[in-house]
Amino acid sequence: MLKLNRTHQHRRPVTQALTATALVVTLALVTACSGRPGAGALALNTDPAPDARVSDILIATTRERDSRPGSYFSGERATAVSYAEASISVPPSHVAGEIEWPASLPGNPDKEFVARDAGYIADKTAFRQEINERLAAMPPGKREILVFIHGYNTRFPESLYRFTQIVHDSKFEGVPVLFTWASRGKLQDYVYDLNSAAIARSALEETLVELARSKADTITVLAHSMGNWLLMETAVQIRPENRHLLSREINNIVLAAPDIDVDLFKAQLKKIGKPAKPYTVIVSKDDRALRLSRRIAGGKERVGAYSDDQELAELGAVVVDVTELESLDGAHHTKFAQLAQFRPEFLTTFSQSAVASNTDQNRGASLGGDLGSFVGQTAEAAVTLPIRVITAPFTYAAGGL
Repeated sequence: MLKLNRTHQHRRPVTQALTATALVVTLALVTACSGRPGAGALALNTDPAPDARVSDILIATTRERDSRPGSYFSGERATAVSYAEASISVPPSHVAGEIEWPASLPGNPDKEFVARDAGYIADKTAFRQEINERLAAMPPGKREILVFIHGYNTRFPESLYRFTQIVHDSKFEGVPVLFTWASRGKLQDYVYDLNSAAIARSALEETLVELARSKADTITVLAHSMGNWLLMETAVQIRPENRHLLSREINNIVLAAPDIDVDLFKAQLKKIGKPAKPYTVIVSKDDRALRLSRRIAGGKERVGAYSDDQELAELGAVVVDVTELESLDGAHHTKFAQLAQFRPEFLTTFSQSAVASNTDQNRGASLGGDLGSFVGQTAEAAVTLPIRVITAPFTYAAGGL
């Protein structure tokens, strides 16, 4: 009879528990740069700040409403989609890629992000009407929608302020729409968040269909971290009558630091089929949050930190590798937000490269090659960033961040 070593038998669960605890503690250390917003974080501030810029964000969410003042939505799951809008101002001293959180509520609009106005929208019909009214106020050809889907461990005000930072830094002038699902914003609730993302698939499909039926000329979807799992799983399960509509109306899909098992990603793409317009996938091999996610997930690489850029390109993606870019956060998980200020240059790079590819000239700079660095323009001067753009040899006529 096989005899078990009792000491070894009891040590393994203890070791596993310690490992899991170490993962949580390590992630807390690399992500906790400052205090996180809690209840009441969206307390309104109406103090004058003439040089602050305000972004008006529309919101669709599967979060439960939160009755506490200045909170609006919690991390618990609702049984139906809710809609809202919020106006968030960005201080004139803002540093691109950063979020200047209020040191105390309701914040100082000259130095910090603050909520200027916020409220619920009655229902889907009113939400649709608000979108179309905003689009109608823009000139034809400029009616753009940008959708943002946040990731794991994200509280409602964090998703709203991060999206505001992206909208502000990219100088986006269309209609920004935040799709926020029921993340509790707690490190230990990874499985809860993953299940919340799964529950939100139909709601995301419904929201994207509403946007596709709007008066928009261009729709871009930007997902981050676990938000990519939600987006890809929605694409897999989407109803046939909606698939063609969304394929036609959604112009750009950007997957930033995807927290997706690479084998699952391949299976998802196999189910969906190679996209007519390639995804943009932002990867960083030094992403510490995804490194921990990989350990939790049995050692399977995550798409956002995948070691083989070329394979991702061959699957139908434009890969933007930001591994060498200096990160503003300790987890190296939000580098995508630092790229927002260079959105016009990315669009120009992609379109010029597509022209080069079409004329079969300048092949080294086309999107059939590997751009070893990227030149962008800040308010102060031109900068060269250590960003690699890798694709398979196909023609790419549209895209960007």
